[in-house]
Amino acid sequence: MIGHFELFGLTQVYENFKGRVPEAVEFKEPGSYKLVRHPIMAGFIIAFWATPVMIVGHLLFAAVTTTYILIALQLEERNLVAMLGNSYTDYKARVPMLIPTGSKKPKN
Repeated sequence: MIGHFELFGLTQVYENFKGRVPEAVEFKEPGSYKLVRHPIMAGFIIAFWATPVMIVGHLLFAAVTTTYILIALQLEERNLVAMLGNSYTDYKARVPMLIPTGSKKPKN
């Protein structure tokens, strides 16, 4: 999790302007991130598919955006493993990606 200023790159620009190196990223696991690794994307997928009437256009939209999200999550997780190392690898082993199945091994 990162703050809004870091998300938009303002923290990095400010630290560079001041001649400082940004602090190391710390891995956190708050709230719904204990149930699934990507709760926001899980919510988007539910919202895309939860419709009382599925017309062809909406079906195409839901399928394409779901595919896009699944590909993007693979790329994001590869970057997170590279950036956070074993802490994220352990998290991946414990917490499911999108569906809170509870089938992963508990945190030790």
